[in-house]
Amino acid sequence: MTQFIRIDRSKRLRDQPDTGHNRWHPDVPPILEVGENENIVIETRDASDGQMTPNTTVADFDHMDQKVAHPLTGPIYVQGAMPGDLLEIEYVDIFPQPYGWTRFRPGAGFLRDIFTEPFIAHWDIEHGYATSAHIPGVRIPDGSFMGTAGLAPSREQLEAWTRREQDLLERGGIVQPPDIQDAVPAGRIGEEGLRTGPPRENAGNMDVKQLTRGSKLFIPVAVEGALFSVGDGHFAQGDGEVCVTAIEMGATVSVRFTVHAGEAERKGIRAPRFSHPGHFLPPASAIPANFIATVGYPIREDGAQEGEDVTLAARRALLEMIQLLGERGFSPEQAYAICSVAVDLRISNIVDLPNVTVSAFLPENIFAE
Repeated sequence: MTQFIRIDRSKRLRDQPDTGHNRWHPDVPPILEVGENENIVIETRDASDGQMTPNTTVADFDHMDQKVAHPLTGPIYVQGAMPGDLLEIEYVDIFPQPYGWTRFRPGAGFLRDIFTEPFIAHWDIEHGYATSAHIPGVRIPDGSFMGTAGLAPSREQLEAWTRREQDLLERGGIVQPPDIQDAVPAGRIGEEGLRTGPPRENAGNMDVKQLTRGSKLFIPVAVEGALFSVGDGHFAQGDGEVCVTAIEMGATVSVRFTVHAGEAERKGIRAPRFSHPGHFLPPASAIPANFIATVGYPIREDGAQEGEDVTLAARRALLEMIQLLGERGFSPEQAYAICSVAVDLRISNIVDLPNVTVSAFLPENIFAE
């Protein structure tokens, strides 16, 4: 048996609120009830909630709603799922829409102190590849996955996670606290609901590029019915998603659920896990035969040595990669976007102190002949 959740992508989530939500909260009502092993086909909106179009320019950014977060389709009530269970979500298939986008804007992204001007690349998606007139000479193969998928938190989790994030905010950390602006639903849920930007123990915006077709995501259940929601499709992404976006797209995803009764409670599983029974992408894409890599160590730009600072090492590797791409004729902005959609940041060593090492891998097969 197959069940469908259809949406109208010509409408914003706020104009079709019966199809989803953009805040995590235990009281968001389910829009569908399904059983185990049923096939569910779910249509989703892109991360901008339809605000990005092929005609969008950087001049439009300031006029967009800034707090829509991720418009998620759902929640879906899974029969038999109870707190303490482990819900298995199998991604049976993922179908991309024909348009995608990559952008960065002031104040966001890993190198937000360097890239202070906005940038956008529009992508045409067809025949298994994405190409962009804004980054000519690059052809990105299909690596479709869902950037955001998760379960509703319990009331206790909602309150605990809100407290810990508020504590970080007060200590100077970067946090998006609850905010009713642009919230769907509005009212009390909008006032209390957790923003979907960061992932948490209920999964959410993990942006794991390996969660492709055939993969399985395992999430501890906190509320009756689990209440699964999904959105934020990505056509391709590098490990790191460094400029803060991948090749963002609307997508249709087919999933199946299996409930592992009591598994999370019995084994003390408190955070998501995921697996794949084969290659998460064809080996030529997942493990390119021809690549070039740069490395970074925890050494500041003024030459000072830091120790065990993986973030600084990743920054240095990324800056080296942007320089390498510049040697090939790409502007810094184009290079930064390429890194976000195609370059994988990997921890190569975390024990050879003081210079822990992060490598940035660039697959050569993305360059069109």
